[in-house]
Amino acid sequence: MAFDAIPKLLSDALVARGYEALTPVQDAVLEPEARGRDLVVSAQTGSGKTVAFGLAMATELLDENGYAPVAAAPLALIIAPTRELALQVSREFIWLYGPTGARIATCVGGMDASKERRALSQGAQIVVGTPGRLRDHLERGALNLSALKAVVLDEADEMLDMGFREDLEELLDATPEGRRTLLFSATMPKPIVALAKRYQQDALRISTVTEDRGHGDISYQAVTVAPADIENAVVNLLRLHEAPTAMLFCATRDNVRHLHASLIERGFAAVALSGEHSQNERNQALQALRDRRARVCVATDVAARGIDLPSLSLVIHVELPRDAETLQHRSGRTGRAGKKGVAVLLVPYPRRRRVEMMLRGARIAADWINPPTPEDIRIGDRERLIEALLQPVEIDDEDRALAQRLIAEKTPEEIAAALVRAHRARMPAPEELIDVSSGPPARLDGPRAGFEDTIWFRMDIGRNHNADPRWVLPLLCRRGHITRTEIGAIRITANETMFEVPRGVAGRFAEAVKRTANDTDDEGSVKIEATDGKPREEARRNRREDGGGERREPRTFAKKSPPPRATLGTAPRRSDHADGGQGAGGRPAYQGAGDKPGYKGAGGKPGGGFKGAGGKPGGFKGAAGGKPAYHGGAGRSGAGGPGGAGGKPTRPAGGKRPR
Repeated sequence: MAFDAIPKLLSDALVARGYEALTPVQDAVLEPEARGRDLVVSAQTGSGKTVAFGLAMATELLDENGYAPVAAAPLALIIAPTRELALQVSREFIWLYGPTGARIATCVGGMDASKERRALSQGAQIVVGTPGRLRDHLERGALNLSALKAVVLDEADEMLDMGFREDLEELLDATPEGRRTLLFSATMPKPIVALAKRYQQDALRISTVTEDRGHGDISYQAVTVAPADIENAVVNLLRLHEAPTAMLFCATRDNVRHLHASLIERGFAAVALSGEHSQNERNQALQALRDRRARVCVATDVAARGIDLPSLSLVIHVELPRDAETLQHRSGRTGRAGKKGVAVLLVPYPRRRRVEMMLRGARIAADWINPPTPEDIRIGDRERLIEALLQPVEIDDEDRALAQRLIAEKTPEEIAAALVRAHRARMPAPEELIDVSSGPPARLDGPRAGFEDTIWFRMDIGRNHNADPRWVLPLLCRRGHITRTEIGAIRITANETMFEVPRGVAGRFAEAVKRTANDTDDEGSVKIEATDGKPREEARRNRREDGGGERREPRTFAKKSPPPRATLGTAPRRSDHADGGQGAGGRPAYQGAGDKPGYKGAGGKPGGGFKGAGGKPGGFKGAAGGKPAYHGGAGRSGAGGPGGAGGKPTRPAGGKRPR
């Protein structure tokens, strides 16, 4: 059809691109009241904004014959927040303005700046770029804005959020007074209103954002999963939908890197996009998605902004968006240009209420569904396989000859079964998930199956050595030659880690640990041995369950009190004092004489460790005189600390020098 209000060359380009009608925002910027005026436009992601401001600028860029005139300086400047969005705008303008003879120069960070300066010097009528790179070209004299007739700020709210205010102000201050300023922003916070007031005159406000901010072409789904099952749920969702292109959103670069590696290991054709990737790597990743060499893209929010992939039909929020606006921008990568898309939020069950509130505030109606099971995936696989095999195909003589040879050696049933097997082998296997459809897993009154009778082991590493379950568990599996399902509870304390193993496999585990103790790597140096007791937390729990109560330890901080009398308490003996925190009577650092608990010493007074004998402050105070020390005792300073009686430096009790 013809577009009466559009120059012919542009309308022909739209028809060739497959446009049958304009979108609401495109219609709005072409209304008679909007022509020639500054505009402030609010429109949803994926609503055709790029083509909209391309059409709105046509009267400023084209002559009476519909062609772009030769220009020594740019006539239009388009500023976008990210490299991907700027490149996407350039691609759209190439097919839209290509028939008019307009030259388009793209200036983004990470690309060859000398090539960009050369393109600017050759007379580009339209310049598209990011704020930082455009400002650099302006300051170097490569970008001349004196002849500018129109400037577009695309996703202006995002540019201000990313800290580009100064760059934008310098660029806009360099433009002539009579130019048009088109400001496109999904939201209108106060900084955007202030920017419009400063750089626009008599601006027309246009909003095509509907009450259904979830976008009518996007189907929202929310899946409640156990926090430990998020990665497995991603695998099953990808297998269930088998989308031509899917985008997975994570919050950080590290999580992008981890999930991307995990999907590659499972057999998915995946690429990654985050701030740690160079522009060349990003371009290659996007090209792989467009060429269908990759089907899954794992990305952060900023890296994925502005990406337009026609085949993208599935968005998975692997990590929840921080707010409704981020949810909208992420989900808006699909359901574009009239196509349908699915956006899935993976919701850890403790955060379901928060997600429900966010969806309600965003006026998005999401279907809460159960995570796909392996059986659901197998049913879908069977349907897709039958549909694919029943499609008509062209067969040449070589294919026919090979088919006849197979029929001669195998039955049709065997050939079909082999074909099905080969098809399934190309697809990653689905994962078993924890069922949380009815809410959080119920508390178990006893140990889980198989761990009724266990042996506790200890390792000589703890939190102070950066022990973490994510690497402790694989280490135990490698050292003990057991599987992760044969390891029960893990308790990590400051200086050691305790874990339980079923008694039936404890002997085999202990033997394997001994054999691997001679390994030359760092894992072999970790000492693992059986222990007679249970972790202190479990012992306390057992006492409570037996009705014996729990003995409270004193608080770990001391109140200020009058100086204690020197007659109370007992000084540590020379033979009982050890560097590093032994108290009176050879008690441990946090234990005083007389088997008093924690930070108490003989006679109920502060003892060894952080308190000195004789009731004097010990740990970080000296004995008599209150002088600084690390160990007290009869006026002696402790290991590592100066100051005994009278404030004179002394040696620790026992005559040893501090370490």
